[in-house]
Amino acid sequence: MRGAPLPAELTTRLAARYREPHRHYHTLAHVEALQHWRAHWQALVQDVHLTDAAIWFHDAIYDPRRHDNEARSAELARIELAALGWARDDIERVADWVRATQHHDAAADDAQAWLFLDLDLSVLAQDPQRYAAYSAAVRAEYDGIDEARYRRGRAAVLRGFLDRDSIYRTPGIRAAWEAAARANLEAEVTALSRG
Repeated sequence: MRGAPLPAELTTRLAARYREPHRHYHTLAHVEALQHWRAHWQALVQDVHLTDAAIWFHDAIYDPRRHDNEARSAELARIELAALGWARDDIERVADWVRATQHHDAAADDAQAWLFLDLDLSVLAQDPQRYAAYSAAVRAEYDGIDEARYRRGRAAVLRGFLDRDSIYRTPGIRAAWEAAARANLEAEVTALSRG
């Protein structure tokens, strides 16, 4: 079976994961934001069911103390989508997109993967108040890390995005979001460097 809408029973179970108490940014609100932006950029989406599955699964397993969340989330997607009878190629495509969120990198010619990754980074281009709320929520997820170490690590991640030729690879999204995202990231890097 080709990709199909996820059944309510599955999305209810996934929603419960996004409500885990240690989550502050990687919550159901993040899933809903990606669904909003997927609908906004609908004309660019080739397969809404694959994109929605990637949205639901990409942070389904999230523990800020671990470095294999994306791989574990991809494996969960494989198990759940296989149980639904999805075609193997569709399952692997969703799993690939989920894994790609670890470094926000995909094959140069996979425009749909890049579209999904761009949607996942939509928060970077929001107004400064929303961006500040996002930044504070990410910090809350890493509350077990001392301030100096967090600042170094967070600044390195943000600089990684700023060092790219473009944060967003989808042309329309890049035109709409790139400048705002760079301004937000630069402002946060500056704040982090001030200590």
